[in-house]
Amino acid sequence: MALSLSVAALGFNAPLPAAVASRSAVRMAFEGEINPGPQGVYDPLGLVADGDQEKFDRLRYVELKHGRICMLAILGHVVTSAGVRLPGELSFGLPFASVPTGIKALSVVPAAGLAQIFAFVGFLELFVMKDVEGTGEFPGDFRNGFIDFGWDNFTEEEKASKRGIELNNGRAAQMGILALMVHEMLDNNPYIINDLLGSPVPFNAGF
Repeated sequence: MALSLSVAALGFNAPLPAAVASRSAVRMAFEGEINPGPQGVYDPLGLVADGDQEKFDRLRYVELKHGRICMLAILGHVVTSAGVRLPGELSFGLPFASVPTGIKALSVVPAAGLAQIFAFVGFLELFVMKDVEGTGEFPGDFRNGFIDFGWDNFTEEEKASKRGIELNNGRAAQMGILALMVHEMLDNNPYIINDLLGSPVPFNAGF
């Protein structure tokens, strides 16, 4: 009886597994950061297990940037799938109305057009979409004293809520655009959920 109680006591006082201890340390190290969801900082690969704030800020900046790009990509995919196009021509003899949606568009856009897209993205990356003035309040703050939309009038709770919403929406958009691309390549049916709901989308019909 005494031996059983001793073993049980040792079990209750046993050290936490390394993975559990590591997750707890990460949550404590970045407790003040914006981390939507009950799990706090989700770091299954242990990228910030050492509690390095600079590394965390860099990864959060990259995550926000990718999330913003993917939210725009989802919006563009949905809008063009609905048949909306810009007026005029993308290049000489190629009207926007003749450009399909999604990955298939890459086979239609001329090489010079793709080069212009990459050059424009590079320009934004190097000179625009960054904290040019060094006045950002948090990673991903690219207002640079120009665009505000009333941010300075929000309470701290409102700011935290809006940052959390952006972070979660960006994560969802990253998964969403990946799913659209995968299903487009599999069977040219990216909006498979519409099929399941009985409202199929004639994706790229006529292209």
